[in-house]
Amino acid sequence: MDTPLRCLLVLGPTATGKTRLAVGLARRFNGEIISADSRQLYRGLDLGTGKDLDEYGEVPHHLIDVCAAGESCHLFRYLELARAALRDIAGRGRLPIVAGGTSLYLNALLDGYELAGGAPDESLREEWADKTDAELLDMLRREAPDLYERADKTQRRRILRALEIARTRETGAAPPILEIDALLLAPYYPRTEVHARIARRLDERLESGLIEEVAGLHAAGVSWEWLDELGLEYRHVSHFLRGETTRERMREELLAKIRRFAKSQDIWARKMEREGKTIHWLPEGDLEQAAELARRFLAGEPLPEPHLRLADTFYGPRSN
Repeated sequence: MDTPLRCLLVLGPTATGKTRLAVGLARRFNGEIISADSRQLYRGLDLGTGKDLDEYGEVPHHLIDVCAAGESCHLFRYLELARAALRDIAGRGRLPIVAGGTSLYLNALLDGYELAGGAPDESLREEWADKTDAELLDMLRREAPDLYERADKTQRRRILRALEIARTRETGAAPPILEIDALLLAPYYPRTEVHARIARRLDERLESGLIEEVAGLHAAGVSWEWLDELGLEYRHVSHFLRGETTRERMREELLAKIRRFAKSQDIWARKMEREGKTIHWLPEGDLEQAAELARRFLAGEPLPEPHLRLADTFYGPRSN
């Protein structure tokens, strides 16, 4: 496309009603929703990722349940699928609405990430499985000194990815770049209310079968290691199922981790604002305010300045 593709993008901390807001906007503006949640890509990860499929109703949605649990569904693959969905939806005369809380995915779409090298290569990873981190780093130093200097040397998966890029960047095809013009909308609640909402939602998920969901995934052949890598609900419930903690301690530790995750999403949003991106924060996810902003945006009318900038909001010294 010669001109940027116009879309709405709903972001914000976990448990603030992003799906509800996106669905409301989709119903008003003939829209379709593209998930930007790295874990909703996987089939069988339902309660722990908050897919809320019933909430979509008749609204079409994309990039949910596209990968099998246990496989690798990475940023390279996400961008390939998301950019294809954006083009498809817009090409049919409907409005793409990206919604989710995986900040890396949102920024990759907004900033037009161009990923060097090909997609992750399982055959290469099997070839290197018996090598130590030190041996892998030595290979990287010899084969790609530039990548060696930039690589995160503390995480094996980052070292492996750097080696893959070194082997494939001459021939690997990155997902085609798509420039987008997005209206950024985000539900806003004071941090104390976000914390309360997280606690209520966690207890609802535990009561609704979250523990059984994780147990079922493992019984179906998904490894504990893969579940642990997902973090948050899947990591902590896995620890409980393996007898490494009590249910009460699991719930308290998981609650603290989810609250820290929400804080990290706030930090990403602040960074986006400081980089010049405009985010319209909507008190309690006000649909009417969001719809009016969307109407103006789609009509090419000037938009008002945001009433609030998270970058200018001080929450105090509390760390969680």
